[in-house]
Amino acid sequence: MRKSGILNRHLAGALAELGHGHEVLVCDAGMPIPVGPRVVDLAFRAGVPSFAEVLDGLLDELVIEGATAAHEVRGANPAATALLEAHFPALELVPHEKLKSLSAGARLVVRTGEARPYANVLLRCGVFF
Repeated sequence: MRKSGILNRHLAGALAELGHGHEVLVCDAGMPIPVGPRVVDLAFRAGVPSFAEVLDGLLDELVIEGATAAHEVRGANPAATALLEAHFPALELVPHEKLKSLSAGARLVVRTGEARPYANVLLRCGVFF
């Protein structure tokens, strides 16, 4: 049994399968999940686990070379905006509808219990060397 890091076996296994250029959608409870990507649904109750908790845990495990979010987050969710901009100075913002279409190309979707709007980000994996 692992003693630290991500303990959810489905999520830990899915992360181990990711490679350079693969995309991971971290999304709130309301984001429509496209058919195709592997899904690890962590949502338990509204707000649990939060977008911030899950994103922080994933960033401890992954090398990220780029991130894309919906530009609507700026007006609707100041906390998510601050979190995303703190982690990703070169955050790409696109219309929410485009983010939904881009998410179909994700290798993995991690659904949180987040109940605040537009708490979604598409992460592009990098390499550690």
